[in-house]
Amino acid sequence: MKIVFEDIKRLAGSSFRILVNPKLNDFYYWHFHPEFELTFIVAPNGTRRVGNHVGDFEGSDLVFIGSNIPHLNFDYGIKTEYEKVVLQIKEDFFKNDFITTPELASIYQLFENSKKVVSFHGGIKDKIGKRLQKIHLLSHFEQFIEVLSLFQILATTNEMTLLHDKPFENLYNNKEQLRLKVVYKFIENNYKRPVSIEEIAKLTHLSKAAFCRYFKKMTRLTFTEFLNQYRIEQAKRLLQSDKNVTETCYECGFDSLSYFNRIFKKVVGENPIQFKKR
Repeated sequence: MKIVFEDIKRLAGSSFRILVNPKLNDFYYWHFHPEFELTFIVAPNGTRRVGNHVGDFEGSDLVFIGSNIPHLNFDYGIKTEYEKVVLQIKEDFFKNDFITTPELASIYQLFENSKKVVSFHGGIKDKIGKRLQKIHLLSHFEQFIEVLSLFQILATTNEMTLLHDKPFENLYNNKEQLRLKVVYKFIENNYKRPVSIEEIAKLTHLSKAAFCRYFKKMTRLTFTEFLNQYRIEQAKRLLQSDKNVTETCYECGFDSLSYFNRIFKKVVGENPIQFKKR
């Protein structure tokens, strides 16, 4: 679960970037960026992880993510055919004249709501999704008009849900990013063996108690919960690559098959054998 700051390179002279079918389903990309992001994906099923929210989707998903909110690529772990379109809008899109333009008031409020992350459902999801799948075929000016049109529709629909009760606060400032980078790199290199909190606390130059407080504040998880979730993500990949449950358990750093089964079901919602069969 290493978090990455994504430095998005927009086309010269453009306010946004459109990505059509970027294939990242084998890459666990937990990241954030200043740009707003509207993502549409069509797949039999998948998992949505944005900020503190974790949820499943079936058939398709349409989500509007605010600036600097950490999220995982929505296609991660999908093994079937799928389609995805990502629209990324520069963070200063609504500044100066845009804010005071009455005709754009609804869209501006939608961008404000994106701080809580907006999920769309029902007919509006499919309607907007189909138009997003064709937007890359338009000229740059037509794309701009289409983007405004799409956001106006999204801003005035009732088929939406806010995924957080209040604006999500990104705690990953530069100093904390560097410290977390040390922790994540350590987990990435050592998750297959026993890892103690004392060991990782020493690595970050904190006492055990101070590290536990810091880590819970930054990730909303205890270190053990975080480590177990990372191990389970690796376990899912091994099971999908045809490893058996026992091999997977010990290769991912668990020293008890019963504990592995219990944690796997808690994180995934089904036991390893059920997951492998599905």
